[in-house]
Amino acid sequence: MLAASGADDEDLHAGQRNQHRADPDQVPALRRIGAAVTIERMPAEIPDPAPATARLRLDLSYDGTDFHGWAAQPGQRTVQGELEAALSRIARVPARVTVAGRTDAGVHARGQVCHLDLPRDVLATIPGRSDRSPAEALVTRLAGVLPDDVVVHVAREVTSEFDARFGALWRRYRYRISDGPAAHDPLRRDVLRHRRPLDVQAMARASEPLLGEHDFLSYCRPREGATTVRELRELRWERPGEGRADEGLIVATVVADAFCHHMVRSLVGALLGVGEGRRPESWPAEVLAARTRESSTRDGAGAAPLCPPQGLTLDHVAYPPDEELAAWAARTRTLRAPLPVEDVAVAE
Repeated sequence: MLAASGADDEDLHAGQRNQHRADPDQVPALRRIGAAVTIERMPAEIPDPAPATARLRLDLSYDGTDFHGWAAQPGQRTVQGELEAALSRIARVPARVTVAGRTDAGVHARGQVCHLDLPRDVLATIPGRSDRSPAEALVTRLAGVLPDDVVVHVAREVTSEFDARFGALWRRYRYRISDGPAAHDPLRRDVLRHRRPLDVQAMARASEPLLGEHDFLSYCRPREGATTVRELRELRWERPGEGRADEGLIVATVVADAFCHHMVRSLVGALLGVGEGRRPESWPAEVLAARTRESSTRDGAGAAPLCPPQGLTLDHVAYPPDEELAAWAARTRTLRAPLPVEDVAVAE
């Protein structure tokens, strides 16, 4: 009886095992390896966890007069240094920002954009006991920490694909000039005082050949290995009429996909020579064609003079729709990738 009972138990267990065997032709998750059949367990579908960090976009402006430029530098007062110190103080963690345009010493901004990443648990603490959103609370708290010459107007959470630098479609700068003693306002620290009258129409005509995609090496101080090819989309000169904010001034509006170092100030410097009558209208295009930063060239074109920084303001930075951010940033990174050393034109 015991032996028979043991045999019956063995048959029972075998039958149970057979019930759990699946036909490999009927179950998609089965895979036949040689003569054996293995079962691949399909992963359960679970929602993606929320990212541990949040990306914030900040829109800000500043008076660049008392700053040694945007970029943080040891022992120097910079916009980046002030902003990161304020953010780190509020968040109580180190904060690092990426900016759309690294302005030089003395250059102003009305529409600067930067982004930073903060841990979500840190971001959640910023409102404190208030019912404001973390982004709204951050703007309020920054106003109480930043110096008077820097203002963050808006903070908002953006997708992780947003990149303030590489995601920008174009940047717009404005350079403001007063070309007569009666027109100069000593309270306007964003205006260059120019003591000679300027021919705006001549400067506008001389600007036309510079539009489009060119190698602007002659108008840049290039970084080693970096391309100086840019698309200049707009270079317009005007005297704003009565009732306009810049009435009585000359305003140059300069728009490009991006600018290399000193590009706007060099373009304006070359065109001021035309406006004064010291250079022919063809001269800025000749400088462009020379593709050199030498002080003189074989054709006598010479180098474009660099205008003072105080008249220059970063006015606006434009970005594509959210769904195009990642593709545009990838495209820009490819265009701005360092060139092989042998392909870089170097002025002796």
